[in-house]
Amino acid sequence: MIRRRRRLALAAVPLLLAACGGGEGDGAPTEAGAPSDEATPHGYVAGAEELAEPQPRLVLAEAGGGEARVLDLTTEEVTPLDVAADGLNGLAGDGRYGYLTADDGTVTVVDGGAWTVDHGDHAHHYRTAPSVVGEVPGGAGELLGAHADLAVTALTYADGTVVLLDREALDGGEIAEPARVDAGAPAAAVPFEGRVLVPGAEEVAVYDRAGARVGAVAEPCPEPAGAAATRYGVVFGCADGALLVRAEGDADEAELTAEPIPYPEGTEPDERARAFGQRPGSGTLVAPAGERGVWTLELADRAWTLTETGPVLAAAAPGDGATLLALTPDGALRAYDLGDGAETAATEPLTEPGAGAVIEVDTSRAYVNDPAAGVVHEIDYADDLRVSRTLAPGLAPELLVETGR
Repeated sequence: MIRRRRRLALAAVPLLLAACGGGEGDGAPTEAGAPSDEATPHGYVAGAEELAEPQPRLVLAEAGGGEARVLDLTTEEVTPLDVAADGLNGLAGDGRYGYLTADDGTVTVVDGGAWTVDHGDHAHHYRTAPSVVGEVPGGAGELLGAHADLAVTALTYADGTVVLLDREALDGGEIAEPARVDAGAPAAAVPFEGRVLVPGAEEVAVYDRAGARVGAVAEPCPEPAGAAATRYGVVFGCADGALLVRAEGDADEAELTAEPIPYPEGTEPDERARAFGQRPGSGTLVAPAGERGVWTLELADRAWTLTETGPVLAAAAPGDGATLLALTPDGALRAYDLGDGAETAATEPLTEPGAGAVIEVDTSRAYVNDPAAGVVHEIDYADDLRVSRTLAPGLAPELLVETGR
């Protein structure tokens, strides 16, 4: 999902992660911080340090210029980035990398230098130095989003072009583009179980990692917009609701099935979800519902809930099944009970209305940008939305994604 100046923004879509195949001692670091040759954990990259806890960082940029930085949320260290492109207007994230878009369509790939590989019963956390990997030549139309697994990143453009990037090459500090796919219409391409899924009005097209079409899932998704990768499967936003694509069987040979999750009766067209916010690892998705409020989609229940907040600048959910966070037009962050829709806490205004508001959320904190003041507010959402820190990265943070979660 793309962060754009003066446009609605939500939490970043997380990295969809492969299964871990390890035995005893898998991922145990050596004294130098690297795993032994006998047991290299999935997700490890040469030169990276493995740690016991997540290493969250923020990739930040000023819209309209070419200045970008990485803020380490543990040490508060700020790393300037040498971004060649000018006229930055958007930022997407996949858990490790940030994809900065410029007015000419160029995408600058930024390595946030921190990532987590989640295997369900355990996780691996890595850290290395932030850097600029390189540039991807622009496609026709704006970049709609970036989604990734451990093998490929899929960049989706407004003209229906899907650009696949090799993740091993990215991890090695290089740009390698195995394929460009013409999906025919704007959609959202998501890598899943060794393949790449692209929804359409009649079916979900299935491509291999080299860009060749290898099949389809016979379930329509009219007017696709928005996507999220979750442990339940891949969710696509459609005009009539959501479409959940799941896999059964071994990864590369798994059978794909799709399950529609329709909107409640009476939902108006302008109230549909067009971009999903999600805490990494959570099965709770949120999306603005036009001027009425915010949708929450609980995948465990296959159910939509509408919280009538009125219009919002941005929304997110901690994933506890009970709480919704929303930035309202007055610039205040508010918490709502998903059960009855009641407001349970609120802050003073944290950002100026219409300033490109963003909420990023992880397992313990939320981050709200205030470009006019040049700061990012860290919020303890479990403590009545207490502002725990106000961080100054040295630029106007209009574009923001979190990595390392």
